[in-house]
Amino acid sequence: MNITRSIFAALLLVAGLAGGVAGAAEDAAKADAQAAPAAPAAPLRYSEKGADTCLTCHNEGWAYPIYPIFATKHGNRADKRAPFGKGGLQCEACHGPGGNHAESGDKTLIMNQGAKSTRPAAQQNAACLTCHRGNSHTGWVGSSHETNNVACANCHKIHAERDPVLAKATQADVCYACHRKERADFHKPSTHPVRFGKVACSECHAPHGSNARAMLAKQTVNQTCYTCHAEKRGPFLWEHAPVAEDCTLCHNPHGSVYQAMLKKNPPLLCQQCHSTNGHPSVAYTGSALPGRTAVPSGFLLAGGCTNCHSQVHGSNHPSGVKLMR
Repeated sequence: MNITRSIFAALLLVAGLAGGVAGAAEDAAKADAQAAPAAPAAPLRYSEKGADTCLTCHNEGWAYPIYPIFATKHGNRADKRAPFGKGGLQCEACHGPGGNHAESGDKTLIMNQGAKSTRPAAQQNAACLTCHRGNSHTGWVGSSHETNNVACANCHKIHAERDPVLAKATQADVCYACHRKERADFHKPSTHPVRFGKVACSECHAPHGSNARAMLAKQTVNQTCYTCHAEKRGPFLWEHAPVAEDCTLCHNPHGSVYQAMLKKNPPLLCQQCHSTNGHPSVAYTGSALPGRTAVPSGFLLAGGCTNCHSQVHGSNHPSGVKLMR
Protein backbone atom coordinates (compact mmCIF):
# COMPACT_ATOMS: atom_id res chain seq x y z
CA MET A 1 0.00 0.00 0.00
CA ASN A 2 2.86 2.36 0.87
CA ILE A 3 4.61 1.42 -2.38
CA THR A 4 1.49 2.29 -4.37
CA ARG A 5 1.23 5.69 -2.68
CA SER A 6 4.89 6.39 -3.34
CA ILE A 7 4.51 5.53 -7.03
CA PHE A 8 1.38 7.75 -7.29
CA ALA A 9 3.15 10.68 -5.62
CA ALA A 10 6.11 10.28 -7.96
CA LEU A 11 3.81 10.33 -11.00
CA LEU A 12 2.12 13.53 -9.75
CA LEU A 13 5.53 15.15 -9.26
CA VAL A 14 6.66 14.23 -12.77
CA ALA A 15 3.36 15.53 -14.27
CA GLY A 16 3.70 18.81 -12.36
CA LEU A 17 7.26 19.30 -13.55
CA ALA A 18 6.24 18.57 -17.13
CA GLY A 19 3.36 21.06 -16.90
CA GLY A 20 5.65 23.72 -15.46
CA VAL A 21 8.16 23.23 -18.24
CA ALA A 22 5.42 23.45 -20.86
CA GLY A 23 4.02 26.64 -19.27
CA ALA A 24 7.45 28.23 -19.14
CA ALA A 25 8.02 27.34 -22.78
CA GLU A 26 4.67 28.92 -23.74
CA ASP A 27 5.46 32.12 -21.80
CA ALA A 28 8.84 32.33 -23.46
CA ALA A 29 7.22 31.94 -26.89
CA LYS A 30 4.79 34.79 -26.12
CA ALA A 31 7.62 37.03 -24.94
CA ASP A 32 9.57 36.32 -28.11
CA ALA A 33 6.50 37.12 -30.23
CA GLN A 34 6.01 40.46 -28.44
CA ALA A 35 9.68 41.36 -28.71
CA ALA A 36 9.79 40.59 -32.42
CA PRO A 37 9.41 43.70 -34.61
CA ALA A 38 5.99 44.07 -36.24
CA ALA A 39 5.78 43.50 -39.93
CA PRO A 40 6.07 46.82 -41.77
CA ALA A 41 2.74 48.17 -43.05
CA ALA A 42 2.28 48.42 -46.76
CA PRO A 43 3.15 51.93 -47.99
CA LEU A 44 0.13 54.08 -48.80
CA ARG A 45 -0.30 54.82 -52.49
CA TYR A 46 -2.10 57.60 -54.33
CA SER A 47 -4.89 56.60 -56.66
CA GLU A 48 -4.23 56.52 -60.39
CA LYS A 49 -7.17 58.70 -61.46
CA GLY A 50 -7.40 61.15 -58.54
CA ALA A 51 -10.89 62.59 -58.10
CA ASP A 52 -12.29 60.30 -60.81
CA THR A 53 -11.44 57.37 -58.54
CA CYS A 54 -13.00 58.98 -55.45
CA LEU A 55 -16.18 60.21 -57.11
CA THR A 56 -16.97 56.74 -58.39
CA CYS A 57 -18.17 55.90 -54.88
CA HIS A 58 -18.41 59.27 -53.12
CA ASN A 59 -21.02 60.84 -55.38
CA GLU A 60 -23.64 61.34 -52.63
CA GLY A 61 -26.43 61.35 -55.20
CA TRP A 62 -24.84 64.04 -57.36
CA ALA A 63 -25.30 63.81 -61.09
CA TYR A 64 -22.13 63.89 -63.19
CA PRO A 65 -20.66 66.31 -64.17
CA ILE A 66 -22.39 68.60 -61.62
CA TYR A 67 -20.46 68.04 -58.39
CA PRO A 68 -20.69 70.85 -55.77
CA ILE A 69 -17.02 70.40 -54.90
CA PHE A 70 -16.12 71.93 -58.27
CA ALA A 71 -18.06 75.10 -57.37
CA THR A 72 -15.97 75.67 -54.23
CA LYS A 73 -12.58 77.32 -53.87
CA HIS A 74 -11.05 73.93 -53.08
CA GLY A 75 -12.31 72.50 -56.37
CA ASN A 76 -11.24 75.42 -58.56
CA ARG A 77 -9.00 73.83 -61.17
CA ALA A 78 -7.86 77.24 -62.42
CA ASP A 79 -6.37 78.24 -59.04
CA LYS A 80 -2.88 76.85 -58.53
CA ARG A 81 -3.27 77.25 -54.77
CA ALA A 82 -6.35 75.01 -54.65
CA PRO A 83 -6.13 71.22 -54.17
CA PHE A 84 -7.71 70.76 -57.61
CA GLY A 85 -5.38 73.30 -59.20
CA LYS A 86 -2.48 72.60 -61.48
CA GLY A 87 -0.13 70.08 -59.90
CA GLY A 88 -2.51 69.44 -57.01
CA LEU A 89 -3.49 66.05 -55.66
CA GLN A 90 -7.22 66.82 -55.84
CA CYS A 91 -9.19 64.96 -53.14
CA GLU A 92 -6.05 63.32 -51.80
CA ALA A 93 -4.43 66.68 -51.07
CA CYS A 94 -6.68 66.88 -47.99
CA HIS A 95 -7.69 63.28 -47.39
CA GLY A 96 -4.30 61.65 -47.94
CA PRO A 97 -3.26 58.82 -50.29
CA GLY A 98 -6.36 56.91 -51.37
CA GLY A 99 -5.06 54.12 -53.56
CA ASN A 100 -5.11 51.49 -50.82
CA HIS A 101 -8.49 52.72 -49.61
CA ALA A 102 -10.00 52.50 -53.10
CA GLU A 103 -8.91 48.86 -53.40
CA SER A 104 -9.88 47.60 -49.94
CA GLY A 105 -12.48 50.10 -48.74
CA ASP A 106 -10.72 50.25 -45.35
CA LYS A 107 -11.57 53.64 -43.82
CA THR A 108 -8.47 53.61 -41.64
CA LEU A 109 -6.29 53.97 -44.72
CA ILE A 110 -7.49 57.48 -45.53
CA MET A 111 -8.18 60.68 -43.60
CA ASN A 112 -11.91 60.80 -42.91
CA GLN A 113 -13.19 64.15 -41.68
CA GLY A 114 -16.37 65.53 -40.17
CA ALA A 115 -18.71 64.73 -37.30
CA LYS A 116 -18.60 60.98 -38.06
CA SER A 117 -14.82 60.80 -38.21
CA THR A 118 -12.95 58.52 -35.83
CA ARG A 119 -9.73 60.54 -36.19
CA PRO A 120 -8.71 63.02 -33.44
CA ALA A 121 -9.68 66.61 -34.20
CA ALA A 122 -6.04 67.72 -34.15
CA GLN A 123 -5.20 65.18 -36.86
CA GLN A 124 -8.14 66.30 -38.99
CA ASN A 125 -7.28 69.98 -38.56
CA ALA A 126 -3.65 69.42 -39.51
CA ALA A 127 -4.76 68.86 -43.10
CA CYS A 128 -6.59 72.23 -43.13
CA LEU A 129 -3.79 74.12 -41.39
CA THR A 130 -1.40 73.08 -44.12
CA CYS A 131 -2.86 75.95 -46.15
CA HIS A 132 -5.02 77.93 -43.71
CA ARG A 133 -2.45 79.36 -41.29
CA GLY A 134 -2.47 83.09 -41.87
CA ASN A 135 -4.85 86.02 -41.46
CA SER A 136 -7.83 85.14 -39.24
CA HIS A 137 -6.48 81.64 -38.51
CA THR A 138 -3.28 82.75 -36.76
CA GLY A 139 -4.89 82.51 -33.31
CA TRP A 140 -6.27 79.00 -33.76
CA VAL A 141 -3.63 77.19 -31.68
CA GLY A 142 -4.59 77.63 -28.04
CA SER A 143 -8.04 79.02 -28.81
CA SER A 144 -11.16 77.80 -26.98
CA HIS A 145 -12.33 75.82 -30.00
CA GLU A 146 -8.94 74.19 -30.52
CA THR A 147 -8.51 73.21 -26.86
CA ASN A 148 -12.04 71.74 -26.84
CA ASN A 149 -11.17 69.47 -29.79
CA VAL A 150 -13.43 71.15 -32.32
CA ALA A 151 -12.59 70.03 -35.85
CA CYS A 152 -12.78 72.40 -38.80
CA ALA A 153 -15.24 70.05 -40.47
CA ASN A 154 -17.58 70.25 -37.46
CA CYS A 155 -18.42 73.81 -38.53
CA HIS A 156 -17.46 73.98 -42.21
CA LYS A 157 -19.10 72.06 -45.06
CA ILE A 158 -16.10 71.87 -47.36
CA HIS A 159 -17.80 70.01 -50.21
CA ALA A 160 -20.88 72.24 -50.25
CA GLU A 161 -21.20 74.91 -52.91
CA ARG A 162 -22.24 77.38 -50.20
CA ASP A 163 -20.82 76.78 -46.74
CA PRO A 164 -23.64 77.58 -44.24
CA VAL A 165 -21.22 78.92 -41.63
CA LEU A 166 -19.97 81.57 -44.05
CA ALA A 167 -23.44 82.96 -44.78
CA LYS A 168 -24.93 85.53 -42.38
CA ALA A 169 -28.40 84.03 -42.65
CA THR A 170 -27.34 80.48 -41.71
CA GLN A 171 -24.22 80.96 -39.60
CA ALA A 172 -26.02 81.16 -36.26
CA ASP A 173 -27.64 77.75 -36.73
CA VAL A 174 -24.18 76.20 -37.06
CA CYS A 175 -22.99 77.90 -33.85
CA TYR A 176 -26.16 76.91 -32.00
CA ALA A 177 -25.25 73.23 -32.39
CA CYS A 178 -22.91 73.75 -29.41
CA HIS A 179 -23.95 77.12 -27.97
CA ARG A 180 -27.49 76.26 -26.94
CA LYS A 181 -27.79 78.85 -24.18
CA GLU A 182 -27.11 81.57 -26.72
CA ARG A 183 -29.82 80.11 -28.97
CA ALA A 184 -32.32 80.63 -26.14
CA ASP A 185 -31.06 84.16 -25.47
CA PHE A 186 -31.47 85.19 -29.09
CA HIS A 187 -35.14 84.21 -28.97
CA LYS A 188 -35.88 86.61 -26.11
CA PRO A 189 -37.94 89.76 -26.79
CA SER A 190 -34.97 92.18 -26.89
CA THR A 191 -31.98 90.94 -28.90
CA HIS A 192 -29.63 91.71 -31.73
CA PRO A 193 -31.32 90.64 -35.01
CA VAL A 194 -29.27 87.45 -35.32
CA ARG A 195 -32.25 85.15 -35.87
CA PHE A 196 -33.37 87.39 -38.74
CA GLY A 197 -30.05 86.98 -40.56
CA LYS A 198 -29.05 90.64 -40.18
CA VAL A 199 -26.17 90.06 -37.74
CA ALA A 200 -23.75 87.13 -37.69
CA CYS A 201 -21.96 85.68 -34.66
CA SER A 202 -18.60 86.28 -36.34
CA GLU A 203 -19.22 90.04 -36.41
CA CYS A 204 -18.58 90.08 -32.66
CA HIS A 205 -16.61 86.86 -32.10
CA ALA A 206 -13.49 85.47 -33.79
CA PRO A 207 -14.20 81.73 -34.11
CA HIS A 208 -10.63 80.89 -35.12
CA GLY A 209 -9.14 82.43 -31.99
CA SER A 210 -8.62 85.73 -30.24
CA ASN A 211 -6.57 87.22 -27.43
CA ALA A 212 -9.70 88.80 -25.96
CA ARG A 213 -12.12 87.12 -23.58
CA ALA A 214 -15.03 85.21 -25.09
CA MET A 215 -13.07 85.14 -28.38
CA LEU A 216 -14.19 88.68 -29.20
CA ALA A 217 -13.26 90.13 -32.56
CA LYS A 218 -11.86 93.25 -30.84
CA GLN A 219 -9.66 93.49 -27.79
CA THR A 220 -12.42 94.66 -25.41
CA VAL A 221 -16.19 94.42 -25.11
CA ASN A 222 -16.62 98.15 -25.65
CA GLN A 223 -14.49 98.22 -28.80
CA THR A 224 -16.59 95.39 -30.18
CA CYS A 225 -19.84 97.23 -29.38
CA TYR A 226 -18.55 100.52 -30.82
CA THR A 227 -18.14 98.84 -34.19
CA CYS A 228 -21.89 99.38 -34.65
CA HIS A 229 -22.80 101.70 -31.77
CA ALA A 230 -20.31 104.47 -32.56
CA GLU A 231 -22.53 107.17 -31.03
CA LYS A 232 -21.90 105.64 -27.59
CA ARG A 233 -18.12 105.86 -27.92
CA GLY A 234 -17.68 109.45 -26.72
CA PRO A 235 -15.60 111.08 -25.37
CA PHE A 236 -18.21 112.88 -23.27
CA LEU A 237 -17.89 115.96 -21.12
CA TRP A 238 -19.94 114.19 -18.45
CA GLU A 239 -19.21 110.49 -18.52
CA HIS A 240 -21.21 107.65 -16.97
CA ALA A 241 -18.51 105.48 -15.38
CA PRO A 242 -19.94 101.98 -16.09
CA VAL A 243 -20.49 102.89 -19.74
CA ALA A 244 -16.79 103.60 -20.25
CA GLU A 245 -15.83 100.45 -18.34
CA ASP A 246 -17.91 97.63 -19.82
CA CYS A 247 -21.19 97.66 -21.76
CA THR A 248 -22.14 94.28 -20.31
CA LEU A 249 -22.43 95.76 -16.82
CA CYS A 250 -25.89 96.93 -17.88
CA HIS A 251 -26.63 95.05 -21.10
CA ASN A 252 -26.86 91.37 -22.01
CA PRO A 253 -25.56 91.30 -25.61
CA HIS A 254 -27.16 87.94 -26.48
CA GLY A 255 -30.66 88.96 -25.48
CA SER A 256 -32.86 89.92 -22.56
CA VAL A 257 -36.50 89.94 -21.48
CA TYR A 258 -36.09 93.65 -20.69
CA GLN A 259 -36.04 96.50 -23.18
CA ALA A 260 -32.72 97.60 -24.71
CA MET A 261 -31.23 94.23 -23.68
CA LEU A 262 -30.86 95.49 -20.10
CA LYS A 263 -30.05 93.04 -17.34
CA LYS A 264 -32.77 94.58 -15.16
CA ASN A 265 -35.36 97.29 -15.61
CA PRO A 266 -34.77 100.72 -14.09
CA PRO A 267 -34.79 101.63 -11.29
CA LEU A 268 -33.63 98.21 -10.09
CA LEU A 269 -30.68 98.25 -12.49
CA CYS A 270 -29.64 101.76 -11.46
CA GLN A 271 -29.99 101.03 -7.76
CA GLN A 272 -27.29 98.38 -7.96
CA CYS A 273 -24.89 101.36 -7.82
CA HIS A 274 -26.99 104.39 -6.83
CA SER A 275 -28.60 104.70 -3.40
CA THR A 276 -32.10 106.17 -3.16
CA ASN A 277 -31.35 107.99 0.09
CA GLY A 278 -31.56 111.74 -0.36
CA HIS A 279 -32.84 111.49 -3.92
CA PRO A 280 -35.49 114.16 -4.72
CA SER A 281 -37.95 111.53 -5.86
CA VAL A 282 -38.21 110.17 -2.33
CA ALA A 283 -40.03 113.31 -1.18
CA TYR A 284 -42.97 112.60 -3.48
CA THR A 285 -43.99 109.61 -1.35
CA GLY A 286 -43.88 111.31 2.00
CA SER A 287 -41.72 108.44 3.26
CA ALA A 288 -38.85 110.79 4.02
CA LEU A 289 -40.63 111.84 7.25
CA PRO A 290 -38.87 111.00 10.54
CA GLY A 291 -39.08 107.35 11.48
CA ARG A 292 -39.87 106.14 7.98
CA THR A 293 -37.61 104.39 5.46
CA ALA A 294 -36.75 106.19 2.23
CA VAL A 295 -37.99 104.24 -0.79
CA PRO A 296 -38.30 105.10 -4.49
CA SER A 297 -41.35 107.19 -5.34
CA GLY A 298 -44.31 106.04 -7.36
CA PHE A 299 -43.20 108.35 -10.13
CA LEU A 300 -39.83 106.63 -10.27
CA LEU A 301 -41.20 103.10 -10.17
CA ALA A 302 -43.74 103.88 -12.89
CA GLY A 303 -41.31 105.31 -15.40
CA GLY A 304 -37.77 104.57 -14.36
CA CYS A 305 -34.67 106.69 -13.88
CA THR A 306 -34.40 107.42 -17.59
CA ASN A 307 -37.52 109.60 -17.44
CA CYS A 308 -35.19 112.30 -16.13
CA HIS A 309 -31.68 110.95 -16.70
CA SER A 310 -32.12 110.34 -20.40
CA GLN A 311 -28.43 110.66 -21.37
CA VAL A 312 -27.28 107.56 -19.51
CA HIS A 313 -24.36 106.94 -21.89
CA GLY A 314 -22.89 110.42 -21.31
CA SER A 315 -23.58 114.08 -21.96
CA ASN A 316 -21.73 116.94 -23.65
CA HIS A 317 -24.12 119.62 -22.37
CA PRO A 318 -22.51 122.19 -20.04
CA SER A 319 -25.29 121.52 -17.51
CA GLY A 320 -25.34 117.76 -18.07
CA VAL A 321 -23.56 116.69 -14.93
CA LYS A 322 -26.64 114.71 -13.85
CA LEU A 323 -26.91 113.18 -17.35
CA MET A 324 -30.31 114.85 -17.71
CA ARG A 325 -29.58 116.84 -20.87
